[in-house]
Amino acid sequence: MSTTPTSVTHFKDTFEKLRSEVSKFIVGQHDIIEQVLTAVICGGHVLLEGVPGLGKTALVNTLAKALHLKFQRIQFTPDLLPADIVGTQILVERAGQKVFEFQPGPVFCNVLLADEINRATPKTQSALLETMQEKRVTVAGKSHDLGSPFFVLATQNPIEQDGTYPLPEAQLDRFFFKLFVPVPSHSDFIEILNRTGGKSTPDINAVATGEDILQMGQLVREVPLEASVQDYLVQIVRATHPADTNATDRVKKYVRHGSSPRGAQTILAAARVRALLDGRYHVAREDIAKAATPALRHRILLSFEGEAEGVKTDEVIADVIEKVKA
Repeated sequence: MSTTPTSVTHFKDTFEKLRSEVSKFIVGQHDIIEQVLTAVICGGHVLLEGVPGLGKTALVNTLAKALHLKFQRIQFTPDLLPADIVGTQILVERAGQKVFEFQPGPVFCNVLLADEINRATPKTQSALLETMQEKRVTVAGKSHDLGSPFFVLATQNPIEQDGTYPLPEAQLDRFFFKLFVPVPSHSDFIEILNRTGGKSTPDINAVATGEDILQMGQLVREVPLEASVQDYLVQIVRATHPADTNATDRVKKYVRHGSSPRGAQTILAAARVRALLDGRYHVAREDIAKAATPALRHRILLSFEGEAEGVKTDEVIADVIEKVKA
């Protein structure tokens, strides 16, 4: 798929169809919907954080209906086991002989909702590491490929709530975006009651297929990147490391580890989507700056001092962008 005016128009039209369909049920949250769609098109996974009842699960369910893809949901609980996610070997009888046969778990799908992912133990959470990176499962020494496209949309409650476990750092790094779901405004609350408190709820139709998503992702990778903009992106990501020359005083004082190269890859992919939605064939610095916060906020690890003083990674990222821009 080449980057032509026709292909860009088709990209924008399909994106708007998906956004419009999801917005039939989900009230407000326009930025959240756009960022989730951006991650899905880029083949990435999304971590949605917020207190219970803000519509995180409803958003994923609605998106799954708007996409003509196989959908599975896993409710993460403290007693969930890795085999409950990826599958296991079961003993079956074949031609009079008993043999072990692989029974696929719910992870074998296109859209996986990992609901309240941080209520499971770290051992169970780590069962998703291979699936999120290599998009395959290895059981009893044998690998099994997942469907394509495949993405995990996970929800989690704030870590300070009872019964939650912190996600392993390696797993956090595999999420394309981490998004905070806000409390609805007064007008949004009223609209939520109007849509859900009546006799019927809006019908959600499938407006895109897996092939559409794959083609859109291919188009995103073809958007050119100017050397100076690429340099700007690398400077931002490197400046999240305390030892870098562009590191701000806040980074040096409160950050233990900066972003991995995955952070730069994520920012670039998301910036290319923003360029296409704006009808441009090139990535601008504004696209980079806009994508930096959701791409880096979970990849910057605060020091003990930073956590003790309640420093927010979003503030750290804002400082970095301001310094690099200057």
